[in-house]
Amino acid sequence: MKQLFPLERAVEYIEGHLHEDIGLREVSRETGYSYYHMTRLFTAAMGESVGRYINRRRLYSASEKLIRSDRRVLDIALDSGFASSEAFSRAFKTAFGMSPAAYRKAGLDLVATAKRELVPGDVQHIANNISHTPEILWREEIKIAGIRGVTSLSDNRLPALWRQFLDLRAELLGPEAECVGYGVCETQPTVYTKNGDVAFSAMVGSPVKSLDGLPAPLEGKTVSGGKYAVFTHRGTFANLFKTYQYIFGTWLPAAGEELDEREDFELYERSVTSFDDADNEVKIFVPVK
Repeated sequence: MKQLFPLERAVEYIEGHLHEDIGLREVSRETGYSYYHMTRLFTAAMGESVGRYINRRRLYSASEKLIRSDRRVLDIALDSGFASSEAFSRAFKTAFGMSPAAYRKAGLDLVATAKRELVPGDVQHIANNISHTPEILWREEIKIAGIRGVTSLSDNRLPALWRQFLDLRAELLGPEAECVGYGVCETQPTVYTKNGDVAFSAMVGSPVKSLDGLPAPLEGKTVSGGKYAVFTHRGTFANLFKTYQYIFGTWLPAAGEELDEREDFELYERSVTSFDDADNEVKIFVPVK
């Protein structure tokens, strides 16, 4: 039997159970990855959450049935996992720009040009190729002082969180504070919203020797030590997502490494003057076993 990478197993499982009541929890259980790591892996490599992928695939399947069968819209809606024809119609119009009835009447099979099913063999070709390999190293635990916030797949609030922290750093940690920054996507809590988006807890901060007596509103965090694969991203942060696509979609399947149940984090050793600065550099630490 072919050995499948976890992301390939996830896609294969979803496609085989598309019309069942499944979500991220079932997909995580099938792949053997935690809720957190499956979320990180899927959203980074595929560009959307598990829930949105499932919803989109169900809608494309439903659109084919509208064109190629004479079944009632309500029956197709229920088979596609929607509780009512109204809910189905709203989702369908968002995806295709028209109601199911109008779509059927027009007889336009938009599925032919839509993003189709992602079969396991496609997964490794999603990410853009990046011509570097990671440094594999052992890192001691790190104590950081910083602030927490919430960001999501559809609404990146990390730039604002960084601005808030940088405004506080010199005042609260003193002028001697290290100008090194850490950004941590935290394991808990990760919230899977009803509309298919994913909200993450994130912490940004700088290293400190002790977490005792930190002035408000700073909080302390210890980042676990262990083995990491370390990647370097250079240039505009607008392309940072593409680097994560490469890490989880291309490098990880081919490297033979297995993710460990620790948090990944970003290390900023240079001052950032602009989001789009070509000289930006950040190191991405991915925990591996």
